[in-house]
Amino acid sequence: MSEVKIVAASIVNFLKQQLEGDTLSIDSRESVEVGVQCIETAFELGPEDAARGVDLLQLIRQQRGGQPAPDRADAERLKNEGNELMKSERHREALDKYSRAIELDPRNAVYFCNRAAAHFKLGENESAVADCMAALALQPDYGKAHGRLGLALTALDRHREARQAFARASQLEPENESYKQNLRLADERLSQRGERGPLDLGGLLQNPALLNMATEMLADPNMQNLISGLMTNTAATNGAPGGPQGMNALLEAGQALAQHMQAANPDLVEQLRRQVRPPGPGGNPPPAQ
Repeated sequence: MSEVKIVAASIVNFLKQQLEGDTLSIDSRESVEVGVQCIETAFELGPEDAARGVDLLQLIRQQRGGQPAPDRADAERLKNEGNELMKSERHREALDKYSRAIELDPRNAVYFCNRAAAHFKLGENESAVADCMAALALQPDYGKAHGRLGLALTALDRHREARQAFARASQLEPENESYKQNLRLADERLSQRGERGPLDLGGLLQNPALLNMATEMLADPNMQNLISGLMTNTAATNGAPGGPQGMNALLEAGQALAQHMQAANPDLVEQLRRQVRPPGPGGNPPPAQ
């Protein structure tokens, strides 16, 4: 039996499998039956040839790692149903919908993130953390997953990790005020414990206000002269900025830089101070949102 006949027999076998099921409409069944007859006639397939065909569905599943192709339409429908249940505060039922969506399409980060929200509402914070981590493994720059991870970690009293999650969420979605608020609350909680959150250098470097200030400062002739003088003084000490002249030049440059920043944008300076040095202990902070 030639390879061409094997392919034709495999197609006929697949079509006959579909006819044995109940997924086809009456019109579709008639079309498939005609197709089977045409293929058998064109390739001269007899009853014994069918046994030589391969199972096309099994072959495709093997190529996909043994898993059937996800039914994304059904998964999306289940997700939407879960969202409606969350609005009605039927969190356990919503969680079940999200779980079924994940079974159909386990590569969708949104389904894990939504299930994390349901776990959080049910007080199942460890499970919420696990689902957020699963979502981030699929989509590392998913701001909402970082934000929900921060909420779950806060509920578990893991404020240092929560702060990192809120900082990343704020970096990814700088317009989201709730992330900024929760970041400030995490700093306050750490401060109340005598701890200090890590300085978010990545967030600082991507702060538009800070970038604008740096651009304006570099264009200021006074700052250009200061930098030029600093380089000249440093070179005069034979590359030893730790010497007296080099140290004085660095101190002068730092003072001038601080004065310029304070005059140009005092609000930004205060924001930077809060990030480097969180406020001291105060009243009980409001709950995270």
